[in-house]
Amino acid sequence: MDGRGRALDNIFVERLWRNVKYEDVYLKGYANMAELTVGLAQYFALYKRASVKMV
Repeated sequence: MDGRGRALDNIFVERLWRNVKYEDVYLKGYANMAELTVGLAQYFALYKRASVKMV
């Protein structure tokens, strides 16, 4: 990678993780890593279905 446009590319990742934190992690307050892994898998499955419907 040449590094050009890196900040613009990064904004999408930053927005995604902000949404994950506020819509899932902070609301559910996972107690351990196993719960977090399962919860994130479910969140991303839902996120993927929702984004496919938008297209």
